[in-house]
Amino acid sequence: MAQEVYRVTVNNITKEYPAGTPYGVIAKDYEQDYDNPLVLALVNGRLREFHKTLKKDCDISFVTTGDSIGHKTYKRSTSLLLLKAIYHIVGRENIEKVVLHYSVGAGFYYTIRGNVTITEELLQKIKKYMLELVEQKIPIMKRSISTHDAVELFHKYGMYDKEKLFRYRRVSKVNIYSLGDFEDYFYGFMVWHTGYLKYFDLIPYDEGLVLQMPTVENPQELPPFQAQPKLFQVQKQSEKWGEMLNVDTVGDLNECITRESMRELILIQEALQEGELSHMAETIESRKGVKFVMIAGPSSSGKTTFSHRLSIQLSAHGMKPHPIAVDNYFVDRDKTPLDEMGNKNYECLEAIDVEQFNKDMNALLRGERIELPEYNFKTGKREYKGNYLQLGQDDILVIEGIHCLNDKLSYTLPKESKFKIYISAVTQLNIDEHNRIPTTDGRLIRRMVRDNRTRGTSAKDTIHMWYSVRRGEEENIFPYQESADVMFNSALIYELSILKSYAEPVLFQIQESEPEYKEAKRLLKFLDYFVGVPSEDVPHNSFLREFIGGGCFDV
Repeated sequence: MAQEVYRVTVNNITKEYPAGTPYGVIAKDYEQDYDNPLVLALVNGRLREFHKTLKKDCDISFVTTGDSIGHKTYKRSTSLLLLKAIYHIVGRENIEKVVLHYSVGAGFYYTIRGNVTITEELLQKIKKYMLELVEQKIPIMKRSISTHDAVELFHKYGMYDKEKLFRYRRVSKVNIYSLGDFEDYFYGFMVWHTGYLKYFDLIPYDEGLVLQMPTVENPQELPPFQAQPKLFQVQKQSEKWGEMLNVDTVGDLNECITRESMRELILIQEALQEGELSHMAETIESRKGVKFVMIAGPSSSGKTTFSHRLSIQLSAHGMKPHPIAVDNYFVDRDKTPLDEMGNKNYECLEAIDVEQFNKDMNALLRGERIELPEYNFKTGKREYKGNYLQLGQDDILVIEGIHCLNDKLSYTLPKESKFKIYISAVTQLNIDEHNRIPTTDGRLIRRMVRDNRTRGTSAKDTIHMWYSVRRGEEENIFPYQESADVMFNSALIYELSILKSYAEPVLFQIQESEPEYKEAKRLLKFLDYFVGVPSEDVPHNSFLREFIGGGCFDV
């Protein structure tokens, strides 16, 4: 009996392959057509790992390590490789817990708890073993087991965060990945075998190590390691808050929701943030020459609420704050620069009338009375409507805009007159000890909920534009974050349990035929980890109110 064959169309070229051919084998016929390694297959619009096999006629396109999903797959798989190597070299009996904490530069920061000291010599042994596994091209296997069996499996392995996580899973099956004799759970797809994982390094850092990996822009070369000490300290502080609240992981949060007082958790978290704001205002007040508080941060970090809450604290410390939005200094729309696609680029510095901004700020610094502009977003022109301002001894400007940390925006203002603040929503919660929650996911969900509520923007449109938003942040915000005098983390340890009920309905509106469906499905799976809670206990001045509504500020 002849073997059944199927027709496979890739890049408008159709070939025949035997039934049961792995997608990874098919990919080898098309590697030369791509600049970067192929790691996943999009089969009739659905993502498939390369070990999956051909079962019918289909259209296939390939995902590379230069694509966002492929890059995440590479990083996730390299994390599995690292964990396998750590447990092999150190010995499971010497390990209490290996924890992936957060991103540092282009890599992930890990600590190893137990009877082990991280040294350069130890990291070289681990790296050598990882490279041996890469050379051997060992398959990364995947099997599906019941949720009950997953709980028992991870209890046996001493991975108690995963055990707790799966107690709250509603799905009946869990996918377990294995590399040789090492088994683990990961949120997302893996590469076919270890041969794909050529680019990495291990760097001792702080109390642990950084697994350095390529960027999505250059997926076949390692960037130099760039520590971000200020951001790292903010991340560590937020993690300490989680430890103080006994909420390090999603399983901990779900347990708190179901067994303890969620209201108390909310109030303590909010009080910790308010304490940070008070301390910040005190620092600003102590620097007598400061007249300009410059605030910048990425999308959906809560900049508007932050400006209001900081202003209240500044007032409580005897100052008279005046908010100014740099957006009011946009050049007229017909003078807005174009990007490489021919679209108006509102995020570049040249979209701001820098000269007029500096002229006005210097006049205020000299004590002169000036009229501030207001940008009319309907007409695309600056207007003057009698908004006059003159600074007295206790007056201070609270200026918010994406370029506020870039000294080119305020190049004529004396350094001692500026106090720079970087704000972001740096997620301090992990799914479990080996699966982190990317900060960008938290911000994307925040924005999706807010824009749907305030602008009627669909989740589909928010996901579609997110890439360009992120690109603007990479160009205009992140390069300057370490120049800030202080950093503030607006993420709330409980927020995703609240946002869940707002985000799920708009994500379910995205149809399977639409390009944004893959991302919507990923986010829905992610939100399924959380036990949802109602929002009535969220204070009216909370950062979360900027996104879900019901706040006391005009945002």
